[in-house]
Amino acid sequence: MDQVSLVIILLAALLIPLIMAKFKINSLPTAVMEIIIGIILGPSVFNFVNTSDLISQLSTIGVIVLLFLSGLEIDFSLFKKRRTELTPLEQKNAVNTPKYSPVRLSVYAYGTIVVLSLGLAAAFKASGLFSDFWLATILFGTISLGIVIAALKEQELLSKAFGQTVLLISVFGELVPMMGLTLYASVYGSNSQSLWLLLLILAVAALLLLRFKPFFRFYQNINKSTTQLDIRLAFFLIVTMVTVAESVGAENILGAFVAGIVLKLLNPSETTRERLDAIGYGFFIPIFFITTGVDLNLRTLLTSGKTLLLIPLFFLAYMVAKIGGFWILKLRFKQANALAGTALTATTMTMVLAVLRVAKSMKTITTDQSGAFLLAALLTCIVSPLIFNKLYSAEKEDLVKTSVHFIGANLSTVPVAQQLRKGWYDVAMYTNHPENYQTYHAQVPVTLMENFSAQDLQDHGVFDTDILILGHIDTERNYELAKAAKSYGVRRIIVRFEDRNVLNEHEDELRELGVEVYNTPEANITLLRALIESPSTLLLLNDTENSIYEVRVLNHRYTNIQIENLQFAEDVTISQVIRNRKLIAPNGNTTIMYGDRLIFTSNKQSAAQIRQALSTAN
Repeated sequence: MDQVSLVIILLAALLIPLIMAKFKINSLPTAVMEIIIGIILGPSVFNFVNTSDLISQLSTIGVIVLLFLSGLEIDFSLFKKRRTELTPLEQKNAVNTPKYSPVRLSVYAYGTIVVLSLGLAAAFKASGLFSDFWLATILFGTISLGIVIAALKEQELLSKAFGQTVLLISVFGELVPMMGLTLYASVYGSNSQSLWLLLLILAVAALLLLRFKPFFRFYQNINKSTTQLDIRLAFFLIVTMVTVAESVGAENILGAFVAGIVLKLLNPSETTRERLDAIGYGFFIPIFFITTGVDLNLRTLLTSGKTLLLIPLFFLAYMVAKIGGFWILKLRFKQANALAGTALTATTMTMVLAVLRVAKSMKTITTDQSGAFLLAALLTCIVSPLIFNKLYSAEKEDLVKTSVHFIGANLSTVPVAQQLRKGWYDVAMYTNHPENYQTYHAQVPVTLMENFSAQDLQDHGVFDTDILILGHIDTERNYELAKAAKSYGVRRIIVRFEDRNVLNEHEDELRELGVEVYNTPEANITLLRALIESPSTLLLLNDTENSIYEVRVLNHRYTNIQIENLQFAEDVTISQVIRNRKLIAPNGNTTIMYGDRLIFTSNKQSAAQIRQALSTAN
C-alpha cells in the first residue's frame, strides 16, 4: 500500500505541470497546486493516498532540500556597498531618483513587518484566539522566498531594482523567522540544548566554507558524468549541517538553509545549480508539497467553528503584517508597483509549513490551529500573486534606452549612428570640425565643440554614456581619450585605430583595460575574405531588413531549451554558439545553456526584442 500511495503521488507530480501548461494556469504557483491536489488525493476528498513512514521520510527530505535551495537562492552581492561600482552615468541618472538602495528599502520594509507581526500576535493573545505570542509573531513575519522568486522570474525582474528590493525583503522574511524558530525551539523545546551551542552551526559552516573554497576552481578538470563531484559536495554539506543542527538541539531545516548559504558562497556554476534544482524540484520537493496537502484533513478541520473563524483572521493577519512595506516601497517606486510588491511579500507558505511542522512536534499548537494557519497561508499564495501580476508595470528607470556617444562625425560613424537610432539606442555625436557639423547635423544629433580634450568632454557630459565610440581619425587622440574615458568609468569603449603602428604599441594595454579596438584596413581585408569564401556575405551586410547580432544568454527562461523549441525560432537563424570560449556549430537540437553567446541573424525589428529577452538577467 505504501508503494501504491507513492506511485500516485509521483504520478500527480508528473501530471500537475502538464495540466497547468495545458490550461494555461500561470497565476497559481506550482507548489500551491501540488498542495491542492494533495488535499484532493488525501482523506479530505478521495482518500486515495495515506501517509506512510516511507512517504513521511521522503517528505522530510523534501523540506530539507527546499530550504537548502532557498539558501542557495540568496544573492549576497546585493548586500555589498555599490556606490563605488556606479559609473558616473548611473550616478548622474540617479540625481532625480530617491536615494534609497534595495538593501536600505528592504531593511526598512522588513522592520515594519516585524513591528506589525508583534502587534498582531499581541492582539491574538489578548483576544484569546491564539495564546502563543512568539509562535504567532514568527508565523506572521514569514515570506515564501521560493514563490516570490518564481513570480519575479516570470516578470524578469530579478536584475532590476524593484525585483532586488522585493527579493531582499523576502530573504529577510525567510532568514529572520528561521532564526526565530531556532531560538523558539531552543527555549521551549523539550530536547533543546544550551543556546550557545547554536554557534557551533555557524562555526561548522565557516569551516566548511574555508575548506571547500578552492573546490570549484579545479573540479571541472577531474569531474566526470560518473562522479558528479559538485552534487556529491552539495549533499555532503546538507547532511553535515543537518546533523550538526540536530545535535545542538536546533531544527534540521536551519542546518539545510545554512548549507545552501555555504554552497552559494562557494560560487557554484549555473550548471551545478540547475542539476540541484532538477533533483529537488523533480523528485523530493513535489512529494513534500503533495504530502502536506494529504495531511491536511479538511473534513475534520472545517467541522470546527473556531477553525472556520481563525482561517480568515489568520489570512488578514498575514496580509496586514506586510502592509507597512507599501509606504517604504513608495519612496522609490510607483504607487501601483509598491502595492504589487507589498502584495507579493504577503505570500507565505514554505516557512509556515516548516514552522508548523516544528510546532506540532513540540506540541505547542493544536491540529485545528495548525490547519487554520496553513489554509490561510494557502489563500495568500492564491490571492497575492494575482494582485502582483495585475498591478505591476515597468518602472521608468527600466525603460531607458542604451546611450551611445560618438566622438567624431564622419562617413564612418554617421551611417552607423543613423541606423542605431532606429533601434533601442539613444545616440549623440560630437565633432570639433565646423564643416562636418554643417554637413551632418541635420541627419543625426551632432554637437559642435571647440576641442576634444578629456576635461572638456567630461564637462560636456560626453563620457556619461553606456557606450563610447571614439571614431575620430586622429589615432593618438583616440588612444588618450580611451584611457581617460576608462578612468572616468565608461563601461564600454570602442576605438578606431587607422595607424597600425600606434595600434601595435598600445593594443595590449587597451585590451587589458577592456577597450575594444578596430582598424578599417583589417576590417576591409576580413570582409573581402568573407566575400570570397561566402559570396552571400555582402548580400547579408547590405540587407536593410536583416543583420547579424550577438547576445549573451542570461535569462534562465531560455536555458536548457533546444534551439528548435525557442518561441522565436522562426524569426532567427543562429549561426554560432560560443560556450566557454569555444565555437559550436549549432543545429535545431542544440541546447542553449546559461552564459552562451549566440551569433544570429534576424530582422531589425525582431532582433531588438530577442536580444532584450535573452539578455535580461533572470
